[in-house]
Amino acid sequence: MTHPEHLRDGDADKLRRLRERDPELDRLTGHVRKFAALMTTRHGDRLEEWITEAEKDTLAPLASFARNLRRDLDAVRNGLSLPYSSGAVEGNINRLKMLKRQMFGRAGLDLLRKRVLLAR
Repeated sequence: MTHPEHLRDGDADKLRRLRERDPELDRLTGHVRKFAALMTTRHGDRLEEWITEAEKDTLAPLASFARNLRRDLDAVRNGLSLPYSSGAVEGNINRLKMLKRQMFGRAGLDLLRKRVLLAR
């Protein structure tokens, strides 16, 4: 999961040898690296091209992933292109779930409401 440039020399060598031995793994690595570049450089405009390449390949799990991306193409493209993030919302949802789990079986909705409001 590490960027190829950040791998230690030994790990980079192992990955190179694995890719030389297994052509499917080599192709998969290429597709994953291209998709990672789309995500990190915000090039959602290239998503359609990546999906088409992945669907043409014989790697069934990758083709399935690409087909599922196509099902909601506009949302995925926008997620890869726009600078907006739902991180703050997700953080609040996780905080609420944690509070709810802590209180499970101990108190009702009134106490949960108070804890949510006072936890700020």
